Amino acid sequence: MLAATLVLGGCVSSRVEESRQASTGMIGDEALVILGRASYNEHETKESFTDCMAQALSRGAQPLRLIPAKQFQDELYPWFEPRTAPASAKELGKLFAQPGVRDQIESSNVRYLAWIDGDTITTDKGGSFSCTVGTFGAGCFGVSFWEQDASYEAAVWDLQNLTTAGELSADANGTSFLAGLVVPIPMIARPGNAACKALARQLKEFLVES
Repeated sequence: MLAATLVLGGCVSSRVEESRQASTGMIGDEALVILGRASYNEHETKESFTDCMAQALSRGAQPLRLIPAKQFQDELYPWFEPRTAPASAKELGKLFAQPGVRDQIESSNVRYLAWIDGDTITTDKGGSFSCTVGTFGAGCFGVSFWEQDASYEAAVWDLQNLTTAGELSADANGTSFLAGLVVPIPMIARPGNAACKALARQLKEFLVES
């Protein structure tokens, strides 16, 4: 085993876009709930991403009041059970048309719902890297890399009017490296984290604008 590892940050670039259909604003104790796409397979939005967004939105300047996704889903039982839960933002309209749903939403005081859809994928990788242990010690040599792309969208619903308020998107890509010159030196890019912060920042600005 090697005794030391130096971790550096890789390079990440990000881009955000916004499409607004209605004016927005939050007053008093109105709250936001963040839901990730849950198709109950490998394509569902990672909970770690929605948790990252929730933390970013509830902190810093103009923090927003958030309702935990599990609490919101439990309050709308049974509409978020696996067999009946919406699988896309478009299916939310059908859910809101169900008898009793509107009354339940009003009692929860959730003003906006942000439906998060997306993923972080590895788009390319290569290089050669290996570590060996010998008579004169251990060492790692070579260089390997992997490129990742994080692409996420947020469909924002106004639950007071049960209409879409707009859509936002954040894309980030970065390349990580693992270089070895006796001691391994990882240079890790975190495009998923960059996309989370960019989308959360844009969503906060989107919601507090009147």
